[in-house]
Amino acid sequence: MGPNPTTKQNHTTSSKQAVESLETANGMAAEAEPRRLRGHKATATCCIASRDRPGLIATSGEDGCFCWFDLRCKDVQLVIDVGTEPITSLCFKSGNEDVVYVSSGKEVKSFDLHMATSWKPLESYNYNKEEINQIACNSKSSFLACADDSADVKIIDIRQHCLYKTLRAGHSNICSSVQFIPWRPWEVITGGLDSKLVMWDFSKGRSNKIVDFGLPDMNNNNGGQCYNPAFVHAIAVPDVDMLDRTDEICVVARGDGAIDVINIESELNTVRSKNSTKGRKGSKSISKENTQAAEMENLDQNGGKRLHLDYSLGGHTAAASCVAFSLFGERGKYVISGGNDKSVKVWDCSKFPYAGQTTGINNDLVHMNINLGRKVNWLCTSPNDSENLVVCDTSRVVKVYSVS
Repeated sequence: MGPNPTTKQNHTTSSKQAVESLETANGMAAEAEPRRLRGHKATATCCIASRDRPGLIATSGEDGCFCWFDLRCKDVQLVIDVGTEPITSLCFKSGNEDVVYVSSGKEVKSFDLHMATSWKPLESYNYNKEEINQIACNSKSSFLACADDSADVKIIDIRQHCLYKTLRAGHSNICSSVQFIPWRPWEVITGGLDSKLVMWDFSKGRSNKIVDFGLPDMNNNNGGQCYNPAFVHAIAVPDVDMLDRTDEICVVARGDGAIDVINIESELNTVRSKNSTKGRKGSKSISKENTQAAEMENLDQNGGKRLHLDYSLGGHTAAASCVAFSLFGERGKYVISGGNDKSVKVWDCSKFPYAGQTTGINNDLVHMNINLGRKVNWLCTSPNDSENLVVCDTSRVVKVYSVS
């Protein structure tokens, strides 16, 4: 689905004016009235949308409940009382969306929605030592990744129902987010409150690449945007069928409000190139500090391989809390982010400069801006033509918007 034709008009160089005109052109002004989904008794924390059955939405909350909505119906269809602790994350079992994984405290449980009235989990996993922040299932439904407060990531073999691997020493603080890389079946990518993004080979239990957003060179001189550190609060990776539109990227929601777009293959190629160079130089020793400096120098030469979307381009003015790719229309056409500035930004991926260009980045990147009344906890998209953006804010009512 392409943007409204009126959004193709020329915009002024002012990012504020550009965003306002996009709001008007898309009929999504600040006072737009969303649909409201009621079912939770406390703050809604997470949401996921079915890809196979458009309009089916699962949400979780601090009330320890899991809610199942069908947008064709008025009321909540199902409420499962998982436990007394808040539910921090949800994910479907890939290829079988009747099964949902739910993380609460240090535990992950799976439920079959056809058997949900019994409230009995199919499986329960207790491998994490601290509270789990996010879970993710790989595309082959063989592994589940669980990122927790201890900075570890547990990889669970959900076919054999056992712990497969523990990923540690990549993060020095809370591991907040995790995603599998669909086109690299043995790799995951994680983000943490140490401002690091880590790419892992989980079959070997070791990191392939660490990107440190806390380094001065990583902040693109965006002085004054936000005093918060560049913690990684959330990451999103495109599905394989989106790659012709998105490239092989990872999108990062940062604590300083910026949204960074990282080309995964370029980052890994830099590592391979560096290792190859080291091999040719023989056994000459290189200190850890010099290695990191050389790595940053190489990255600075990869013009266009990283894109930094901050407030100067119409982005967030406070911490960005979540990010997702669009499942509606042309899948992957938009990246959608939410933040503590009580706003949702819809970024147009088709205007991202992936091919190494250093010019042409302008204020037209924001396709739509939605102003909310509360901070955003989480969001997701559905394949619907309308009612396709689901937002969990700091209230107990989940909001559903239409993006076109």
